[in-house]
Amino acid sequence: MSERTALDLLDPKAVRRRARTVAIGALIVAAAFGGLLGLLAGRTAGLVTAAVFAVPLLMLAWSEARRRVWLEGHVLSVRAFGTRSVDLHTADQLDLLVTDMRGTRTVGLFVRGGGKAINLALAIYAGTGGREQGVLGLRKVADALAGRGDAPGLVFSELLIAQLRAEARGLAAADRPLYKLGSMAPTGRLAQKLTPEAISRFVSSLD
Repeated sequence: MSERTALDLLDPKAVRRRARTVAIGALIVAAAFGGLLGLLAGRTAGLVTAAVFAVPLLMLAWSEARRRVWLEGHVLSVRAFGTRSVDLHTADQLDLLVTDMRGTRTVGLFVRGGGKAINLALAIYAGTGGREQGVLGLRKVADALAGRGDAPGLVFSELLIAQLRAEARGLAAADRPLYKLGSMAPTGRLAQKLTPEAISRFVSSLD
């Protein structure tokens, strides 16, 4: 049986704390809107309004608290309400997904296969610093991608290896490949995919 490698970019305890904050905020907002509408339109309308605001946000908080990502062999899995898995060897889509929310950029490996999709967060940057996947996790993902034996897999594998080399050389976050790629995406767009062709050109330009 293959060893399971955790790929949670953020510490699970920190994620649970953030989920609790979201849940508390959801209850406060729901209570405020529900109470206001209850005064104007009656108790039933207030309760319905409170539920409309509270339920989606509470579900989001619960999902975030439960979310775990791991690689087992060459199968990438994520658990929230249920578990989704994509075999990196047979995935039919590989892209780099850059999301930008209030100045914080997340660089992720977006994979799709078997009718399922997973976005594996590789790094989160704010300013000139951030948080990146650990050495073991990146190495395992790079090996799994190289095992595909095709051009997209090799390109993404080379990108992750270049990231590992930059870290081993002690380069600052701003000088590492993932940071540079994240900076290439235009600002003002919530999410943007960088194709294997774009990644290939970038990797070829690295020293």
